Amino acid sequence: MTLYNFAAIDIKGDIISFEEYKGRVVLIVNTASKCGLTYQYEGLEKLYLKYKDQGLIILGFPCNQFANQEPSDEFTIKAECLTKYNITFPIFSKINVNGKEALSVFKWLKDELPGFITSQVKWNFTKFIIDREGRPVKRFGPITKPECLDIYLKKNFFNS
Repeated sequence: MTLYNFAAIDIKGDIISFEEYKGRVVLIVNTASKCGLTYQYEGLEKLYLKYKDQGLIILGFPCNQFANQEPSDEFTIKAECLTKYNITFPIFSKINVNGKEALSVFKWLKDELPGFITSQVKWNFTKFIIDREGRPVKRFGPITKPECLDIYLKKNFFNS
């Protein structure tokens, strides 16, 4: 099983097969626009702009499972991501990351890269890195800033 076995609905309502990201380094992150960590959108966008030409794709998944910090509908989420945070990487429709209703790719990621003590996603802005072959290789907790991911990505995947 690889990332390419999955699909999800993007913020516009289109089904996106993750086959589309074959050969790329993928960073999957659950997001929320009313979270104390929302400032990470800026760092994620900088990472994306820095490495997208070398094969990085960031996939943002809004989630309202943590303290009701993503209460908006898809239209509002899309508008905020585009206007307030200037996000250019793909944003998907709002999903669950834990529980029975969790999006299947998050169930798989949690099985492949269990967290500390439990495999559950513990908060917004948990990050998963998938290599160019579609295999999950690293999980970062919510407080890990995108700048720290830059060091990991440069060391393991990119030149600059």
